[in-house]
Amino acid sequence: MNFVTEILLISQFIFTVIAGMYFFNCLKQQNGGKSSVKINCQKEVSKLTDLRSIKLSKPLSEQTRPEDFSEIVGQEQGIKALKAALCGSNPQHIIIYGPPGVGKTAAARIALEEAKKSKNTPFRKNAPFIEVDATILQFDERSIADPLMGSVHDPIYQGAGAYGSAGIPQPKMGAVTKAHGGVLFIDEIGELHSVQMNKLLKVLEDRKVFLTSSYYSEDDTNIPNYIHDIFKNGLPADFRLIGATTRLPEEIPQALRSRCTEIYFKRLTPECVSEIAINSCKRAGVDYENNIDKIVSKYSANGRDTVNIIQTAVSIASFEERKNIMLKDIEEVVEMGKYAPVIDIKAKYENISGLVYGLAVYGASNGTIIEIETLAEPAENKGNGIFKVTGIVEEEEIRSKNGVMIRKSAAKSSVENVLTVIKNITKIDCKDYNIHVNFPGGMPVDGPSAGIAIFCSIYSAITKKNIRPLMAMTGEIGIKGGVKPVGGVSDKIEAAVRSGIKTVIIPAENWQSVYEKYNINICKAEKIEDVIECAFSA
Repeated sequence: MNFVTEILLISQFIFTVIAGMYFFNCLKQQNGGKSSVKINCQKEVSKLTDLRSIKLSKPLSEQTRPEDFSEIVGQEQGIKALKAALCGSNPQHIIIYGPPGVGKTAAARIALEEAKKSKNTPFRKNAPFIEVDATILQFDERSIADPLMGSVHDPIYQGAGAYGSAGIPQPKMGAVTKAHGGVLFIDEIGELHSVQMNKLLKVLEDRKVFLTSSYYSEDDTNIPNYIHDIFKNGLPADFRLIGATTRLPEEIPQALRSRCTEIYFKRLTPECVSEIAINSCKRAGVDYENNIDKIVSKYSANGRDTVNIIQTAVSIASFEERKNIMLKDIEEVVEMGKYAPVIDIKAKYENISGLVYGLAVYGASNGTIIEIETLAEPAENKGNGIFKVTGIVEEEEIRSKNGVMIRKSAAKSSVENVLTVIKNITKIDCKDYNIHVNFPGGMPVDGPSAGIAIFCSIYSAITKKNIRPLMAMTGEIGIKGGVKPVGGVSDKIEAAVRSGIKTVIIPAENWQSVYEKYNINICKAEKIEDVIECAFSA
């Protein structure tokens, strides 16, 4: 019996030693693991510190970024509209249209700070400004991840943590909730996916976002109360939307447009580009030769291109150990970058029969003048004259959600309407002449609004009467000779002023007293006889 007891004691001792050695090794490995993790952590922290210590020079584009509305050049009207929409006691949702590099994003960033300073503003001092880009705002159609609306991290997904093992779905805030109480800025909002767009419209209406999960049950007592609250009442999303886009208004869903104040930023004028170029030189700390800004303004119509041209010129000067930019530096940059000249037609003081300046708008709100020139000679046989139109397309392809439609060019149709008006009003039969109408330069031609300009060009060529010098015009013409209203008149008048035009003809129905601010003579026409009197009088 003693022998058996001794055996048991020995066995128990050996087992205790083995167990002790096992747990000692486990503890040693655990401590070794902790030590290894600590060492690796120290290495990664060191790497991160080293990375953060590396800093390149501050880009000129960042140095010249506007920090105040006064530093945004050439957008006085747009900024005034932006302030009116956001900086009052009842701020509105906003869409800003305009070409790239004209200050849309900078204005949006500044707008909230200006709004916080306003009296009776609903924005708090710590109101957030959340910025997202619709072109990279990816989401999962299964609602696994949606950075804009928010999503639910269900228990089955990797990384669900302690909540996941407990079978609890975890709501994740999206940009609409992060912007609660402030501004949500969506750059290139026209690129937003249709599903996200529809969800955004719902959030704008409800001012909250609701999330769903098949793993949620309102009867599950294991789920924390705050998660029950989120699923029942939604996440708050009371913000003001500012969307920026380079698209045309008609390309943005009407449902979104109807909820927003629409603001237009214009293409920069040569004078504005010159100002940005000079300011960039000053910010870069370099001297510059006279007229370098004039060269830059010939090849740039936006702030980004302007700053990039100056930055590259600064680098060229640096290579040659100079602290001043020379004209040849800018010319070299233009050549290297293959910059195309900016089309900026200037009116010429000429009396040439058949030459007329029309007014047009391209993009969202960019006005320009267009040349229309006509040659007309009597046909060899009356009634057998040849009629030719060049510089415009014969057919236009119109794309919409309902498909593609091919139609006759609106400009071509407008020319044919003019021929009818000339015969009915002036009693001149255009079939007695060989007529060639040309739209040079490939400029945009809005057929209807170019009606009276086309009329004057053909009428001038046939009668050999010259248009009054430095005159431009816009207006649709009816087949009975009425002058009908058109769009974009203010943008067209501004373009006329920039181009050196002294007199413009517009439809009488388009007249507004605000046009009196322009230093230009404006003729108001109700019928084609008014146009003839204004255009051809001495």
